Amino acid sequence: MTKVIQPVSEQKGPVQGGKALNPPQIPLVAGGSIVSAVLVIYLAFTQDVSQVVLLILGLLLGFTLFHARFGFTSAFRRVMSVGNGQALRAHMLMLAIAVTLFAPILATGFTFFGGQATGYVSPVGVSLLVGAFVFGIGMQLGGGCASGTLYAVGGGRSVMFITLLFFIVGSTVGAYHLPFWTEEMPSFKPFSLATSTGLGYTGAWIISLIFFGLVAWVTLRVEKVKNPPRMAALPSAKGWKRVVRGSWPLMAAAVVLAVLNALTLMTRGTPWGITSAFALWGSKAASLMGIDVASWGYWTGENASALQASIFSDSTTVLNFGVILGAFLASAAGGLFRFNKITGGNAMASVIGGLMMGYGARLAFGCNIGAYFGGIASFSLHGYVWGIVALSGTFLALYLRPLFGLSVPKPKDTFC
Repeated sequence: MTKVIQPVSEQKGPVQGGKALNPPQIPLVAGGSIVSAVLVIYLAFTQDVSQVVLLILGLLLGFTLFHARFGFTSAFRRVMSVGNGQALRAHMLMLAIAVTLFAPILATGFTFFGGQATGYVSPVGVSLLVGAFVFGIGMQLGGGCASGTLYAVGGGRSVMFITLLFFIVGSTVGAYHLPFWTEEMPSFKPFSLATSTGLGYTGAWIISLIFFGLVAWVTLRVEKVKNPPRMAALPSAKGWKRVVRGSWPLMAAAVVLAVLNALTLMTRGTPWGITSAFALWGSKAASLMGIDVASWGYWTGENASALQASIFSDSTTVLNFGVILGAFLASAAGGLFRFNKITGGNAMASVIGGLMMGYGARLAFGCNIGAYFGGIASFSLHGYVWGIVALSGTFLALYLRPLFGLSVPKPKDTFC
């Protein structure tokens, strides 16, 4: 019998194959809707209107991530273990749409609520290399990347609450150590394909599309040689009901995520990010415990005000809450929200993976969203380097996962 491998953060509930969808969990949908509405009203009365827009964008991001089971962790694991590049090709489409939308926005600096739109362009150095490698290992042990952790929590995957907790701890420790990595370790200046080369945004856009096309072509060639297992279809409603219930095609989700990221850029002036909020949450908690967080180098300068303000004034926090709520609504609408059993090995892997992702994300100037997705969409060299180094971390993690009882796809497996 062919074994079915469930990507840890990408599948919620039992694999149903051709069976009918579970009935919607109406009380949960109603509860999630009420919480979302209350949060919208609270933000409308206490924060800038842009925060309301960001919450809505977060809801849509979480809804999309869950319905498509759009993963970064499993995409890297599949291509590195058995050569299946289906999900990685979806990444390339997402990035192609993103750079197409980002180019004119960054060139003009246009935003909806004033200010200048700026991308994520960070230096390439020891901090990035170490951080991305550590993150690549961590996301394979922790069961999901930054976005995967949030939408898995929203979907009720119990062990991911452990991952999230230690993700926050790791981010906080990383914030404390960051000045050492950025000031004492060697690095190059930030490099943009658009502004550091003379190519401009048009030239950088063309080069980017060529690269994405090349990566997609390579994955197809690898699949032709290796003939890896395909991704199994997930249960889905038909017609317009599929928007609310059932799985979405990866390619459709790739387009939606790129558009939502561009809208995020025009709303708050920077692309979608996740992990800076984890450092903020952890630092505020540490401050309550009597730790002098304000003296840390990370919380001086432009970051100082965030430490003193309400977390609801932090745009990344609002986006994160939206992603969790959006995934919760999507899982409840599909009848898939449920808590599951946590094993000892799974829990330990989540602790270690969460710590590694949190620490790595701070060193690498972001995670799979802020550094990889946002960095590449912003035409920053560090985004490409992050992806390559995180893939190498994934390769090492393939040998570590079995130590915790975690599965690794094999050539004869079918995975969802």
